[in-house]
Amino acid sequence: MLQRRRRLQEDHELSASLARRADDLAVLVEWAEQGESVDEDFAHGLDALQAEVEAGETKKMLGGEHDRKNAIVAIHPGAGGTESQDWAEMLLRLYLRWTERRGFKREVIDLQPGDEAGIKSVTFTVSGDYAYGLLLAEAGVHRLVRISPFDQAARRHTSFASLFVWPELPEDVEVEIEEKDLRVDTYRSSGAGGQHVNVTDSAVRLTHLPTGIVVSCQNERSQHKNRAQAMKVLKARLYDLKMKEQQARLDQLGGEKKDIAFGSQIRSYVLHPYQLVKDHRTKVEVGDVNRVLDGDIDVFIKTYLMQKASGTLGKADEG
Repeated sequence: MLQRRRRLQEDHELSASLARRADDLAVLVEWAEQGESVDEDFAHGLDALQAEVEAGETKKMLGGEHDRKNAIVAIHPGAGGTESQDWAEMLLRLYLRWTERRGFKREVIDLQPGDEAGIKSVTFTVSGDYAYGLLLAEAGVHRLVRISPFDQAARRHTSFASLFVWPELPEDVEVEIEEKDLRVDTYRSSGAGGQHVNVTDSAVRLTHLPTGIVVSCQNERSQHKNRAQAMKVLKARLYDLKMKEQQARLDQLGGEKKDIAFGSQIRSYVLHPYQLVKDHRTKVEVGDVNRVLDGDIDVFIKTYLMQKASGTLGKADEG
């Protein structure tokens, strides 16, 4: 009831704010009709109104049970060794820059560096309103096409990396995990850190034996804190697995198909022979690849949410 009340209060505040902005613009129109010079103020007010309308539209499209929650994000490179590991690190930078643009708080809780370059895997949390709902639009396989900086023959390479997203669950959500189903391993942190972090077995790896899910955390100095953080991620993944199993059964009963198959390629980033970022679900294309790689991905997220809400979202293709 409290959550519903807060959502209704936010809707009311948004409505009131939009009405105030519209009234202010109406006053400027009246002044302009009387010969006043209000072009700059009117343009500024119109931009502010449009930005608030778009922000409100995005929030209304994020009405899922967990959309408002914080997110747990993992990036894994595909086959291809150093090439894919470098691409995974580029994706990590992209999403960290995006969270910075959004004003979200983020924390890398586990990072496994690559053998020569890039990363073998990374898990990080993103804290902020609607973090999960927004990042869920980015879950899937991302493809990079470029001239390899690691190939002496300067040949073109295609690399893949996958983005996984889970909601961070509140403390009062019960996810039953029995101790007999857990294998706990401790080891020394492999990444950069203080002296204490690197010389003690403070890093923790949890293996959930029934499902095979493995979660690691090496960010904190204490083994106890790392275990608590790893348990939080494990609970989120087990809860997500349970929800997906339930949805799969419902889809089977109802004969429905999901709009995106797990593991499907959702977006391509082409740096050679031309420059283009193409989302295969929404068909949105952006020519400024560097801007996208610098975290400017809101156009992809918003279009995906709008098409999904309207039922016009296409399936990923093989392009």
